[in-house]
Amino acid sequence: MSEIAYNLYRVSTTKQVDKVKDDIPMQREACREFANRMGWTVGKEFLEKGVSGFKVSATDRDAIQELKAAALRNEFQILLVFMFDRIGRIDDETPFVVEWFVKHGIRVWSVQEGEQRFESHVDKLMNYIRFWQASGESEKTSMRIKTRMKQLTAEGSYTGGGVPFGYQLEKRGRLNKKGKEIYDLVINPVEAEWVVEIFEKTVKDGYGSHRLATYLNENGVRTHTGAKFQCNTIIRILRNKLTCGYMVSGDTVSPHMKELQIIDEKLFERAQYILEQRAIKNSDERQIALSTKSQAMLSGVMFCAHCGGRMTSNMHTEKYTIKSTGEIKERHYLRYICYHRSRKLCDCDGQSVYSAEKVDKVVVEMMASIFSNVSDAPDEAELRKEYNKEMQKCRAKQTKLVTELKKYQKQYDKLNEEIANTLIGESFYSPEQLSASMSTVQQRIIAINQQLEKIGNEMEQKKAAMEKVRPMYEMFKGWAEEFRSATIEQKKMIISQVINRIEIYFHIPA
Repeated sequence: MSEIAYNLYRVSTTKQVDKVKDDIPMQREACREFANRMGWTVGKEFLEKGVSGFKVSATDRDAIQELKAAALRNEFQILLVFMFDRIGRIDDETPFVVEWFVKHGIRVWSVQEGEQRFESHVDKLMNYIRFWQASGESEKTSMRIKTRMKQLTAEGSYTGGGVPFGYQLEKRGRLNKKGKEIYDLVINPVEAEWVVEIFEKTVKDGYGSHRLATYLNENGVRTHTGAKFQCNTIIRILRNKLTCGYMVSGDTVSPHMKELQIIDEKLFERAQYILEQRAIKNSDERQIALSTKSQAMLSGVMFCAHCGGRMTSNMHTEKYTIKSTGEIKERHYLRYICYHRSRKLCDCDGQSVYSAEKVDKVVVEMMASIFSNVSDAPDEAELRKEYNKEMQKCRAKQTKLVTELKKYQKQYDKLNEEIANTLIGESFYSPEQLSASMSTVQQRIIAINQQLEKIGNEMEQKKAAMEKVRPMYEMFKGWAEEFRSATIEQKKMIISQVINRIEIYFHIPA
């Protein structure tokens, strides 16, 4: 009676199934032919598609576990593979998997490499070396792929994967090494308009990811797969630097590609700041309105000055009767409520409720005054002129101190030379006099160096501040122009970025 062979076929990726080299049909044909030549009967055949022998442990591979169970039931005598690395490529695991089968009476054969024996220490060593090499090949292959992907990203080439919303693939005549035309990433003009809408509603209107997803879905916009938008889809769009024209893969960033830019970088950075602020769990540390859904303009930044608690808002309905007709009417108005006092969470001695209309009016007037001052502020050219003037003063101080430092350094060198003369009795000064003089000069040198360091730091701070002035200046100018005609949502976002905290208190005139 011929021996029973169980065959194991594996490919690392599902794409290999249809390829010529190392695909399952080829492995099956080679193993069956080999078994026939050896006089064995092929029993069961185990297929693993898309299973990495380098990443997936034998304990997590169903085929290996089924083969072990079959071996314990004495169902077969031979485990046959095309190559031993089909069993696995993990150097500190696979050799012992093979050894397990041999110890349980199963002969392990490879079409390409013959039988794996364990009759001596040399056999065990060769077995370990074989799988150590297989593991190394996988690591080197992985490293080569990662390196090439980084190179392609740095070159600004599309490296595959899901196409982000706002973009599409087109063939534009670019060929790969095999001469096959490949796809390039280009802007989808229709989707790009929605990407701009997503960013602007985040930054200007304070929309959150859930609200944005609802907004897009209600307008019939769908993802590339035809699915509705979810919060995480919106976040991915807002976080994707490709919208600014940069391809990113890990820590590799491509040069700027204007042809792929949808969003202005300043708008992108503002969106990142808002996302970071909204991720802060402690509401007292957050500087951006968490939501702009509320009709109350100051919800999120209003606090009770009496107890420090956050003010909430709601729409209050008040019924009143018209005396002349007896008709009952309703009046609706917004109000701010001290959360602590309304729920008796502390001994707050402030007012429970404040009219939103009155409070908002005061804040709007204050904001208008602030923006009026911004509008009257000097333009960038004037700021640059003032900056240059301040830097010139610093450089003048620097030059004066450097000249003074050189003078004292020269004095110190001369005093140092005079020490040699005192040792041979040819100096007019005593060692004590020279030591005191050198100490005085040295202290002066230290003081000048400290002043130079202080001026250097001051100049660096002025330079850093000036680099921040332009974007901040333009942003404030824009807010100053927009604020009067802005919607409640836009005003709420502007106020939350200018003012971190507004405290309200009840004051009884004396």
